[in-house]
Amino acid sequence: MNSKPKSIWVFGDYRNYFQNRVTLQLLSKAVDLARGINAEVCAVIFGHEVDEYIMEYTAHGADRLLVIDDPALKSYNTERYLALLENLIRQRDPEIILIGATDFGREFAPRLAKRLKTGLSADCIGLDLTEDGLLVQIAPSFGGNMLAEIVTPDHRPQMATVRPGTFKEIPHNYQRMSFVERLPLMKDLPAPRIRLVEYERAAEKEHTIENAAVIVCGGRGLGNKKKFKKLHDLAKVLGGDVGATRPVVYAGWADHAALVGQAGKHIKPKILFSFGISGAIQHTAGLGEADFIVAVNKNPQAAMMKMADVSIVGDAGDVLDALLKGLRKRIRE
Repeated sequence: MNSKPKSIWVFGDYRNYFQNRVTLQLLSKAVDLARGINAEVCAVIFGHEVDEYIMEYTAHGADRLLVIDDPALKSYNTERYLALLENLIRQRDPEIILIGATDFGREFAPRLAKRLKTGLSADCIGLDLTEDGLLVQIAPSFGGNMLAEIVTPDHRPQMATVRPGTFKEIPHNYQRMSFVERLPLMKDLPAPRIRLVEYERAAEKEHTIENAAVIVCGGRGLGNKKKFKKLHDLAKVLGGDVGATRPVVYAGWADHAALVGQAGKHIKPKILFSFGISGAIQHTAGLGEADFIVAVNKNPQAAMMKMADVSIVGDAGDVLDALLKGLRKRIRE
């Protein structure tokens, strides 16, 4: 019988830390999963001068940090990072590995799973455990029309990439302590075939829909693109952002970046306004972390109306116009 302690690993992607908090969100979920299988939560960090992130990951739930800090790792390189993580995994046999479904994670995780000859569920929107402790990886399938619950019973580690915004991070705890292992660089580290000459960070919005406190979402019930554009006026007044359903994005009323749901962003606003949205599972799957929902729809039996805290029966466009008029009047006063 194998009595070796179990561990859940979260790969630390800190390159865009202040805009993308997915590693902290994954640590939070790892803590929750670890209780169910009596496991240690471990964060893995590769890079150079990463002490700041060691402290952050400790404060957000990591029990142990596996750190390789070396000038050779200052710039991300797929082949080197893969070699390092594969080597550590083969030495220590973690039970579960979680990686953010960022551009980095989508490039990195499939290659790692192939090397380890194990399964990988990509772009998960939920994680759970079976009664016997297997990781349930919940991911959209068939173009987002269905949710699949996937388990990996025979191979280890169990691997999943998870969309940013799926889980809430644990509040920062300055009193937490962790065990930090500073590991040496591999002697036979692959020579990079691509050399980074320089990079320039792309200009980013100060706020993203994943971390907006107020979001106004619109669906086909608004009627047309002109009415949908008024959501941007409301979002500006409220200091929020705009989200959309898949039919609206496909119709060209909104960019794909605004898509909320299984095939898009997972959001966690304090207040969500929903205009003309029926509430199909493809959309509502992305709303689980909303604190308070106000829904407007002609159909009082719509699923979105039933899950809202406040439901307004009426034409979404008319209610939107009235709300904008009332808010602007109050601002002038």
